[in-house]
Amino acid sequence: QVQLVESGGGLVQAGGSLRLSCAASGRTFNMGWFRRAPGKEHEFVAGITRSGANTDYTDSVKGRFTISRDNAKNTVYLQMNSLKPEDTAVYYCAASATKWPFTRLGDMNYWAKGTPVTVSS
Repeated sequence: QVQLVESGGGLVQAGGSLRLSCAASGRTFNMGWFRRAPGKEHEFVAGITRSGANTDYTDSVKGRFTISRDNAKNTVYLQMNSLKPEDTAVYYCAASATKWPFTRLGDMNYWAKGTPVTVSS
């Protein structure tokens, strides 16, 4: 059974930074972060391949967010800088055994419970 455990969400002022972490049990996967803002559908945020050689971002976070991974710790990170109120959402870490690239949470095999991020103006 694969488990994904997130940490790092919270409340931050606009312009601030947060780093989300997601520790995975078991094998190594292609990993991604998705988010769901109040009243909206799940949205792809960022993805990284199993080796870390390739990354992908949605346009609205390019230049502000960075996805990375430490395979020795089986952990993926999302560094979020220059946060905006519109980044407020519940953020979900997710794992894909085979799919790359991916843009939908439905493409993923496993996902975590979600961690809230609130950016105040």
